[in-house]
Amino acid sequence: MHARKYFFVITRDLNQVKNALIKGDIIALPTETVYGLAANVYSDSAVEKVYKLKMRPAYNPLIVHIAKPSILEKVAKNIPAKARELADTFWPGPLTLVLDKQVQIPDRITAGKKTVAVRVPNHPLALQLLNSLNFPLAAPSANPFGSISPTSAEHVALYFKNQLNFILDGGPCSLGLESTIIGFENNKPMLYRHGAIALDKIEKVIGPIQIKNQSDNKPSAPGMLSRHYAPKTQILIIEDISVALAQNPYKKIGVLSFQKFISSNTEIHQEVLSISGDLEEAAKNLYAALQRLDQMNLDIIITSIFPEKGLGKTINDRLKRAIKD
Repeated sequence: MHARKYFFVITRDLNQVKNALIKGDIIALPTETVYGLAANVYSDSAVEKVYKLKMRPAYNPLIVHIAKPSILEKVAKNIPAKARELADTFWPGPLTLVLDKQVQIPDRITAGKKTVAVRVPNHPLALQLLNSLNFPLAAPSANPFGSISPTSAEHVALYFKNQLNFILDGGPCSLGLESTIIGFENNKPMLYRHGAIALDKIEKVIGPIQIKNQSDNKPSAPGMLSRHYAPKTQILIIEDISVALAQNPYKKIGVLSFQKFISSNTEIHQEVLSISGDLEEAAKNLYAALQRLDQMNLDIIITSIFPEKGLGKTINDRLKRAIKD
């Protein structure tokens, strides 16, 4: 018996990817946050392919993507009033809610938990695809477990070009950071993951939110592991980048900075995320910049803490989790 030969097609043909999903295959899907590996929620074999391809631990749950807020009850139950307020305000969009799951949602999706992570993505191709299907999609980020999340079809192809049949090309992701994840414990809202919606914007809708600690053993939601979203290259976070450059004179260095280029006698590769100092622009550019630096065979990537406000908190969260132990 011959082993299956994989090929991949970067396409905008919804029928191709729809048919693949119906047949139990997995595809790469664009969203406004990052690209995801999508599978039929109710196909055990397809979901297993996602876990295997990503090398994702079985204890780490997946996010379920649905076509519209009105079908939330098909996935979740016992929905708190504040969760409905958030859905009304931010869906479609980069907000994931962790809610009690309906019985038909497989335990493999939720890593055996009684809760399910769910959102409505805000990308035209993703929504067209979801609206054409009679099942939701489980769609974690389209990268090997722990690596930098992909924000373009080309990033996905770099990771999986010999293992994935279809990559639905929706262009560069408009936000470039994963969704913010909010759960509810004893009906009280909890932040499980900083994301593309700044925490203060969510608190304006439902009031103060407690921040849940990261967990490496039994995460309450996707994206809660302490090391995640990481390049292969070592990352150093330091207050004064010029000091780090002086201390590493013979290394191949990449610099990731917020809005200013660093003047240095040493030849360095620089990525500036927002010349104008716009944190939303910086967030959108973060992963693509890290991808470029990570492909340069550098010895080290040096960066500093971003302003600890708005999406700066999310950027700092991602950079801190990219540090190797």
